[in-house]
Amino acid sequence: MPVMAGSVSTQRRLPIGAEVQREGGVHFRVWAPASATVAIEFSPEEVDDNAALFPLEHESDGYFSGLCADARAGQRYKIRLANGVFPDPASRFQPEGPHGPSKIVDPETFDWTDGAWRGRPAHERIGYELHLGTFTPEGTWAAALGQLEELARLGLTFIEIMPLAEFPGRFGWGYDGVNLFAPSHLYGPPDDVRRFINRAHELRLMVILDVVYNHFGPDGNYLAQFSRDYFSRNYSCEWGDALNFDGENSGPVREFFLSNARYWTEEFHFDGLRFDATQQIFDRSPSPILRDITHALRAATPGRTLYLVGENEAQSASLARLESAGGCGLDALWNDDFHHAAMVAATGRTEAYYLDYRGTAQELISAVKRGFLYQGQWHRWQAHRRGHPAFELTPENFVIFLQNHDQVANALHGHRLHQLASPAHCRALTALLLLAPSTPMLFQGQEFGSSAPFLFFVDHHPELGRDVRAGRLRFLQQFRSIATDEAQDVPPDPGEERTFLRCKLDFAERERHAPTYRLHADLIRLRREDPVFSEPGEIDGAVLSDRAFVLRYFSAAAGDRLLLVNLGPELHYNPAPEPLLAPMEDQGWRTLWSSESPCYDGYGTPSLETRDGWILPAASAVVLQPDASPALPHARLSEKN
Repeated sequence: MPVMAGSVSTQRRLPIGAEVQREGGVHFRVWAPASATVAIEFSPEEVDDNAALFPLEHESDGYFSGLCADARAGQRYKIRLANGVFPDPASRFQPEGPHGPSKIVDPETFDWTDGAWRGRPAHERIGYELHLGTFTPEGTWAAALGQLEELARLGLTFIEIMPLAEFPGRFGWGYDGVNLFAPSHLYGPPDDVRRFINRAHELRLMVILDVVYNHFGPDGNYLAQFSRDYFSRNYSCEWGDALNFDGENSGPVREFFLSNARYWTEEFHFDGLRFDATQQIFDRSPSPILRDITHALRAATPGRTLYLVGENEAQSASLARLESAGGCGLDALWNDDFHHAAMVAATGRTEAYYLDYRGTAQELISAVKRGFLYQGQWHRWQAHRRGHPAFELTPENFVIFLQNHDQVANALHGHRLHQLASPAHCRALTALLLLAPSTPMLFQGQEFGSSAPFLFFVDHHPELGRDVRAGRLRFLQQFRSIATDEAQDVPPDPGEERTFLRCKLDFAERERHAPTYRLHADLIRLRREDPVFSEPGEIDGAVLSDRAFVLRYFSAAAGDRLLLVNLGPELHYNPAPEPLLAPMEDQGWRTLWSSESPCYDGYGTPSLETRDGWILPAASAVVLQPDASPALPHARLSEKN
């Protein structure tokens, strides 16, 4: 029978939720200032009917707590307030979904073997974004674990998991989570998450988690029953009620999110977090919540290398500045500008948010050297200045990509880059992605040219589902082509199960699309093993034409490297008054790698530098290294013979 523990001391890891105690029992603590009384109501099938209710004692500031001596891991419960019975806001698991009971979880029973793991340094980071439900046919942690060895063999060093906090329905992207401490039951129990991460660490893979700290989903969110002060009336969020990080009674709200960030990195050993849409995290406090989270995480994990990444549509560079310089201390920011410029270069389409990009050689050079292209200039599409100065940031402060969940799904058919552009352009841009000094990230299946689309899918009750579909269509109509009458019926219904199922990867395509898989593996190996690309120093770039450019990687110890990218027709660059093309003294250049290698389904690569100038193949990327022989061939020598 549950009894109050009175003066018995408790040891808590986090200030909220249900925590199993080493000396026995479970300690419960919840913030519920909207209720005069709070009690734990155990599922009746698990306890004596006369002992199903355990009252909590009122503390100060609206907290309630108590040690239930007879409670144990595995039991299910809800929290009874004066106005109803609800899941625990800090529930560690919701085995029946967000509307069902919470389950007591003891994280101490998992046998970790990663005690010596410290993470990977910044210059080794090569990322991979995946969605648990579509990454494998089974859509579970257990199935995903079986793919870790191949991801490590490919040369990836960190995995970014799309949000996994409990959400309603049978499938979804996860950005409408409502139980932020509960890993979605759709993918397996909490220990399966730990098992996945433990195995990843054995393979020297970091794992970071995408977290949503800007809103809660519309279905299954019961926080207002505990306190309306979880939400702010001073701001308007794009996707729901804004969160209260700086208003009255915001202290416990900040503690909730600080605890959540610590929870994932401490109890699950995640190697970091990716913060979704930080421009919608409104906070005018002297110390913004993101800065406090960053500081708390680093303080709580001494000796470990955490990787903290932000998505920020406004391109606020201060997020990645050091705390001592007034920033939030994040390690990196997603660089949409690189993606947009590359997409326009590959496809030529400048609709909607691609309007202010031309995909020129200069844009791509600037993205490599400076990160954000827009750092305060006027932006026609947004009709205001976009971005903030980021000159003090380094390439490692930017995550670059050619695909991610949003950008693939925003194409009309959920098509990937290789389905929108020529194979040669895709190979050339992949080389730029994987050899640029920024942190590259692939999206699931990109490495083998997956034929599976990635569409927007979410399972809600019918009324909400209709609203979501209508809202999705309105969003896509920013693209003039999608706004046409003939395109209105093309986007699939996000609520249909077949929309979700179409997005699942087929790993047999690793073999069927072997040239594409080989391309990615070889480029990652070159980035990892070449002494110049593995730890790049000074880099400079020059425009050779509107569609062609050269990047020079300087290295006194190993000799310089040239990366020549031509996204236009064959370029005959003669004369060649560009000093970045000059070889090192008494040397020439020879090809180290080419996107036009026949092993990638290319057409071969003659010498680029000839006695008749430089000849760059159409839609190609070529890496040159120093050659002890300075001799030059004639252009098109084979044709003259």
